[in-house]
Amino acid sequence: MAQVTPFRALRPAPSVASRVASVPYDVVNTAEARAMVHGEPLSFLRVTRSEIDLPDTVSPYDNAVYARAVQNLGELCSAAPLVVDAEPTLYFYRQQMGDHVQTGLAGCFSVDEYEHDLVKKHEKTRPDKEDDRTRHILEVGAQTGVVFLTYRASAAVDAIALRACAGTPLYDFTAADGIRHTVWTVSPSDVSALVLAFAPIPELYIADGHHRAASAARARAAMRDRGTPSLEADVFIGVAFPDTQLQILPYHRVVKDLWGHTQASFLDALRSRLVVTDGDPQPDRPGQVSMFLGGRWHTLQLPQSPAGTARADALDVSVLQRDLLAPVLGVGDPRTDKRIDFVGGVRGPGALEAMVTSGQAAAAFVLFPVTVGDLIAISDAGGIMPPKSTWFEPKLRDGLLVHQI
Repeated sequence: MAQVTPFRALRPAPSVASRVASVPYDVVNTAEARAMVHGEPLSFLRVTRSEIDLPDTVSPYDNAVYARAVQNLGELCSAAPLVVDAEPTLYFYRQQMGDHVQTGLAGCFSVDEYEHDLVKKHEKTRPDKEDDRTRHILEVGAQTGVVFLTYRASAAVDAIALRACAGTPLYDFTAADGIRHTVWTVSPSDVSALVLAFAPIPELYIADGHHRAASAARARAAMRDRGTPSLEADVFIGVAFPDTQLQILPYHRVVKDLWGHTQASFLDALRSRLVVTDGDPQPDRPGQVSMFLGGRWHTLQLPQSPAGTARADALDVSVLQRDLLAPVLGVGDPRTDKRIDFVGGVRGPGALEAMVTSGQAAAAFVLFPVTVGDLIAISDAGGIMPPKSTWFEPKLRDGLLVHQI
């Protein structure tokens, strides 16, 4: 079963919600975060990326960073202000990006179910990132990052969402990037109905936020070890979207050099392995990759994987790495190799073309997106998707709903 739990959110007053709401901490670096908060004292990035208020010489993992996060959250509670709901409740959170609309159920989800793989993962986590967010949770006493979940769509949940979202929203604003964010508080009668409607859902899947979920589990363990257990630490904050509403954008690749090849010899090496033709900036279907090299776009037809290949190993990102990037360009583990970089699909082929034209990269590869069905099937099989293979857009905003533990 999938357990959803109402909670008393720490959240901004409606009049300042658009100023408090911030992009997730992990989609910007320190310099980008500083630029985003310039002139905006209420930005929640001052809590999630509190190093931006300290000198450049201070490490993001310094004790002073976590102390500043505690200070900034306390100041924000007064200055915004942030308020706490009187009673535990659930919320619906809708995002609109152009013509794409997705509406998710915001609440708390079970750490026990996460640890027993009823909340399924498809990505490995890094210990250093877990260490950082675990300490952040423990220091500020709250889960400030929201886990992005999906599940096989439920008609019962959809019906309640339709009714709840017909009312007056708690928040409704369009962010600077053009994405509209709307949040509704669920009525007490619908909260009970949602808990019952959600229970038959067999599994949840992490779409984005593996480190946030892992850190919530580690924070609970640390509190128990310290002898300060909390019922609130038994759950983590998330927004669960029906699988039918999500969109996945591709995660593109750029390489910094051609590993000793000239452009001509590189193309010859590719043609000895796969079909290469003149092409367009966007691949038409799975199995195709668009490559920008030498001022031109090419289409690469990837070789088919043998029958019986695991689904994760048959994804285009896996085939590209196995049959091209590793043998022809010498790219090793994409998690650690410094000669490869990744560009989220929201930026589009134009950004990759510009990187190559300006000399920042030697070649760029535009992929066809994987599907939510791929993610679910691989997670169900206990598999791990290749690194940087999914880019979910739009992304949830931090600071609108915070779970105190």
